[in-house]
Amino acid sequence: MSRIGKLPIEIPKGVKISFADSLISVQGPNGSLKRQIMSLVSLDISETAIVVARSDDSTPARAAHGLTRTLINNMVVGVTKGFQRDLEINGVGYRAEVKGKELVLALGYSHPINFAIPDGISVDVDKMTKLSVKGFDKELVGQTAAKIRSFRSPEPYKGKGIKYADETILRKAGKTGKK
Repeated sequence: MSRIGKLPIEIPKGVKISFADSLISVQGPNGSLKRQIMSLVSLDISETAIVVARSDDSTPARAAHGLTRTLINNMVVGVTKGFQRDLEINGVGYRAEVKGKELVLALGYSHPINFAIPDGISVDVDKMTKLSVKGFDKELVGQTAAKIRSFRSPEPYKGKGIKYADETILRKAGKTGKK
């Protein structure tokens, strides 16, 4: 039995869950999310908890068991608390600012980068070098943060670029001069 899959998902107050035709819908104070559920697992929804069970012990069903439970738990947490991913910009002249629904990045290129912020995501900029990507869909928050980071990934010599706040950059030694 999957150690993650067998754990029940607690349903907080103010969250409505509906399940029909292998489509689960979670509504809460922050928004609503929908996801298609695989036919290898079944859901038992009560007033206070959701229990995910698998149909058999085949390898695909065992793999889908823990995954489905985690995806549903992320939906419940997202519509109640939300998710946040923090980024840091390092480099001389590198900065960011939000203009309307666009994130404008100056990252050492000859032109500024205009990134359209997706619906359901908010980006906060602090001191022009610290970004905070927030939203209620964990997948979309992570994808947006990864896209912003990909505009200028951190390089290993000076550490210039955009990195996650909890990321450590392995630094390389530069060239040594001739003697």
